[in-house]
Amino acid sequence: MATAPPQKRRRGIYLLPNLFTTACLFCGFYAVTAAMNGQFDRAAFSIFAAMIMDGLDGRIARLTHTQTAFGAEYDSLSDMVSFGLAPALVMYLWSLSFLAKLGWFASFVYAAAAALRLARFNTQLGVEDRRYFQGLPSPSAAAIVAGMVWLGETYGLAGDALRYVAVVVTTLTALLMVSNFRYYSFKNIDVRGRVPFVVIIAVVLALAVVLTDPQLMLLVIFLGYAASGPLLTLWFLRQKRAKRRKPG
Repeated sequence: MATAPPQKRRRGIYLLPNLFTTACLFCGFYAVTAAMNGQFDRAAFSIFAAMIMDGLDGRIARLTHTQTAFGAEYDSLSDMVSFGLAPALVMYLWSLSFLAKLGWFASFVYAAAAALRLARFNTQLGVEDRRYFQGLPSPSAAAIVAGMVWLGETYGLAGDALRYVAVVVTTLTALLMVSNFRYYSFKNIDVRGRVPFVVIIAVVLALAVVLTDPQLMLLVIFLGYAASGPLLTLWFLRQKRAKRRKPG
């Protein structure tokens, strides 16, 4: 009895998650073009919009079981544009260009650190603890850089006047991305599970606080998250030392 020929595997990509990845890539591209035209507030807002798209594509892929190797690679390339090149170029055009070679160097260090951070993350998939990131995530780093630009534009602070602050913030943010500090990933939070009513109230209040002054509050939030890495790592080291000192 003749056996049926094996069915050929259909080639293609899943549309829905990759649409959000493409939207993330577009936001990063638009941020660069807006900055080139002197529209720095739009450029900064586009980077924050890219963060939302980046957060949605992964969650949608997991919820719809459409995770693929192609999607993971495409997401990394999109992240490099939106959270590596775009923030570096926006900050350079807004402020770092007034420092000549020093500004150029700081901008390049940020872009290179973002590339290294993404490469390290890809090689550690399935190996590291999902609850924590090693190094500041590139979207959070981009939020700090974009937040500073957005805040400056909102309050009428020229990039020229903040050029030394900008070079320090850009360089430190880059170093945090390639550091070994541990950052909480929030990946173990079950968004589909039940939570106490007080949690909903806290979320609503937090949104209300952010909306009162989004430029300032978003920058404060992400600066706080950046500072949490060294503090969390220090706490882990103290816990390990305390366990070693315990007798038996």
